[in-house]
Amino acid sequence: MPQPVPFVGLTGGLGAGKSTALDVLRELGAETISSDAVVHELYGEPELRDAVVARWGPEVAPGGVVDRAAVARRVFADEDERRWLEQLLWPLVGARVAEWLGAARERVPVPPAAVVEVPLLFEAGLADAYDATIAVLAAEEVRSERAAARGHEHVGERDARQLSQEEKAAKATFVVRNDGTIGELRAQLSDVLGNLGT
Repeated sequence: MPQPVPFVGLTGGLGAGKSTALDVLRELGAETISSDAVVHELYGEPELRDAVVARWGPEVAPGGVVDRAAVARRVFADEDERRWLEQLLWPLVGARVAEWLGAARERVPVPPAAVVEVPLLFEAGLADAYDATIAVLAAEEVRSERAAARGHEHVGERDARQLSQEEKAAKATFVVRNDGTIGELRAQLSDVLGNLGT
C-alpha cells in the first residue's frame, strides 16, 4: 500500500526564486518536479508539436522543433489563443504529474513531500488539487534583478496575468522569503517540511 506523501504546490512571482526553492526542497529529501520542465518535455513530443503547428503554422516549429518564444508571443497577445493552448496543455501536464506522484508514493524511504512547481497555481484555480501550497516571495528589486539577469522584460509586464505577491501569500498554506541567503531559505523550507504532517 503506497504511503501517504503530502502533495504540495510551489508557486511565486517571476524572479522570486521558485526554482531555487525547488532545488533546496530536493536536497532536503522531497520528490520534486517543475510543471515548466514537463511542458518543455511535452513540446518535444509529436502530439503537442503537431497541434501547435496545425494551429499557428510551421514557423512556430522551425526544423520540427517547437520555438517556445514564438508560441509565447502568440498566447501573450491573444486571450483566445492562450485559452486554447492551456486547454491542450493542462490535461497532458496533469497526466504526467499524476504518473510522477504515483511513483513518488512508492519510494522507499518515503519522501517528506512531493512538490510541484506551478507558476500560475492560484491563477489557474489548481490549489485544491494539493494538500498544501507554498508561496515564495522576494523583494521587488531582487525579483527585477533576477528577471533581468535571465533576459526577461520588466517583471511588471510579465506579471500582468499573475496575482501580486501579497495575494499569493494570502492564499498559500506556507510563505517563505527568498531574498536572503540559501541557508536562510533552507531553514524556512526545512520548517515547512516538518510542519506538513501536522
